[in-house]
Amino acid sequence: MTAAQDTNIIVSDIAPKECAIKRVLVVDDSRLQRRILSASLNKWGFEVWEAESGVEALEICRKAPPDLVVSDWMMPGMDGLEFCQEFRAMARESYGYFILLTSKSEKGEVAQGLDNGADDFLSKPVSASELRARITAGERILRMERELTEKNRLITETLDELQALYDSLDSDLLEAKKLQQSLVPERHRNFGTADVSLLLRSSGHVGGDLVGFYPISEHRIGLYGIDVSGHGISSALMTARLAGYLSSSSPEQNVAMQKQPDGSYAPLPPEEVIAKLNQLVLDEMETEHYFTLLLADVDLTTGRVVMAQAGHPHPVVQRADGTIDQSGPGGLPVGLIEGASFEQFERQLNPGDRLLILSDGVVECPDAQGNLLDEDGLEGLLHNLKDVGGTNLLEALIWKLTEFAEGKDFPDDVSAILLEYQGSAEV
Repeated sequence: MTAAQDTNIIVSDIAPKECAIKRVLVVDDSRLQRRILSASLNKWGFEVWEAESGVEALEICRKAPPDLVVSDWMMPGMDGLEFCQEFRAMARESYGYFILLTSKSEKGEVAQGLDNGADDFLSKPVSASELRARITAGERILRMERELTEKNRLITETLDELQALYDSLDSDLLEAKKLQQSLVPERHRNFGTADVSLLLRSSGHVGGDLVGFYPISEHRIGLYGIDVSGHGISSALMTARLAGYLSSSSPEQNVAMQKQPDGSYAPLPPEEVIAKLNQLVLDEMETEHYFTLLLADVDLTTGRVVMAQAGHPHPVVQRADGTIDQSGPGGLPVGLIEGASFEQFERQLNPGDRLLILSDGVVECPDAQGNLLDEDGLEGLLHNLKDVGGTNLLEALIWKLTEFAEGKDFPDDVSAILLEYQGSAEV
């Protein structure tokens, strides 16, 4: 009887393969069986460690977790099944494959081994070719597990990089929001005969709405509400440029003002200003964006308001008695058609009247079912808020829109100008 037959192991030559299994732990209380198993494993190119008991094997696993364990089931003290349970309970970075060597062949005992963490079984007597085949199957599983682990690691690293990029972009966008809000440095000003209040609320970090006013003369001011197409950074950059074209601090840069021979500045009619802006956008701005605009020239002494509308929502005039007028010629947005013309119209404000210039983010605000507020809904809101004025009215308008939208974020920017006319004692 040969040594191999005596230990129930038949050794044959198997060519080594590149594999996911490098370190193998052989556990058996028989020194001869360990040596014969190790001989085959060494011949196949594995790094082999040996242990004569489950306790010794656990110590080895704690120091250097093996890729594969080949363990006898029947051993004194801690048997192979108990060792397998302890092996599975150990914390490790990668999976370890576990093969039990046993003479047990009943299905119930095999199921018991699988339930306790074994991956495969070899019944004695074991041929080297069968052992190698079982190891090859384990290699496939370990290779897939490690490929999956590596992919998960790459995904985690990529997500971390994306998070860092997002955090950087978020920080930049917060700064951009501050800069855009700085385009409207004053949210309220009293002009003696009238008060002007402004609201600018972007649906995202930055948006395409802009509101403002600029001085025309001692008793006249210009008001403008702008809504650039789209959302986000490119729209915000365009609003910044448009703010320069309607500068409140530099009349020489304001396209609504024209220098006179004596060095003073006089206003252009609103319809001409919008036509001029239309040509500037088409000639000088390489952009696919366009914008809507309502431009108003307000006489603070008489209450006469001269306006031109370029696709912006109709101006809203709420009289002292609460009645509301929403009307205007509409017109084309700015930056769409070469040579477009724009129509001028007037409104007369009397003491106690107020003028609202709103972006379409107000009238097109949807409720939970997708129904828009529209002009009738806006009229109802203003009737309910007729006794509220100034910035309080604008904040209350936001609250009412939030209620209408049932708490959902607004899909579009919301901006508004409120001019409340008290009238002049001289008139």
